[in-house]
Amino acid sequence: MPSGDTPGGWNAADYARDARFVADLAAPLVDLLDPRPGERILDLGCGDGVLSHTLVERGADVLGVDASPDLATAARERGIHAIVADGHALADCAEISGRFDAVFSNAALHWMKRDPQVVIDGVYQRLVPGGRFVAEFGGAGNVAPIQDALRAQAKARGVDPDTLDPWYFPTDAEYRQRLENAGFVVDQLASFERPTELPGDVSQWLTTLARPFVTAFEPGAARQDYVAAVRDRLVDSLQDEHGRWIAPYVRLRFVARRPAER
Repeated sequence: MPSGDTPGGWNAADYARDARFVADLAAPLVDLLDPRPGERILDLGCGDGVLSHTLVERGADVLGVDASPDLATAARERGIHAIVADGHALADCAEISGRFDAVFSNAALHWMKRDPQVVIDGVYQRLVPGGRFVAEFGGAGNVAPIQDALRAQAKARGVDPDTLDPWYFPTDAEYRQRLENAGFVVDQLASFERPTELPGDVSQWLTTLARPFVTAFEPGAARQDYVAAVRDRLVDSLQDEHGRWIAPYVRLRFVARRPAER
């Protein structure tokens, strides 16, 4: 659920079909946030608003923020107050007023690659003293075979993969340091492996969740050839004997807080 630089755009219907598991697997993160009635919460990278709605059901006053107009529209259709904004510009966004008791983010921070420190600094500025930042996103090694295949096949076609790769997958130590640089106290932070069965063929995952790579190639034969070549590199390692595709997800989950004023 992006809220930063996401070349290639997003389609809410495709996301709901091919990536609903992203929100479905986030129940533990919502419990970790423990939203309370009346709290003001910013959902950073709210996507189509499924998790925002869960927070609202728990009594929170939620503002959803996403860089994708299509996903923000889908969130609004779900009844969420959602705006289109870049996660790198939280501190200066005129459409965001005041501060929040918590900032929540699921599967979005790894899309904010341009300057992750600016994103974290913006979150800090948007929190009240004592406010908490609770998030989960891709950590070091996340979908590594898929990323490697995407990059290799782009390079084989004469395209520099560094210009396409949209993801930021930091180590625990790197992200902890960034949080502390912003002024946060880190209460907990850890990465864990979470092999995830995909709802369909990996080709669907690629066209929905690796759009910056895929859309670099012209629609039609060139794009189909690229996706097929990436799939061919992955089939032996990621497809099981029953034909199911298992993506090697690695998640980095943390709870940090802005210190209370004294």
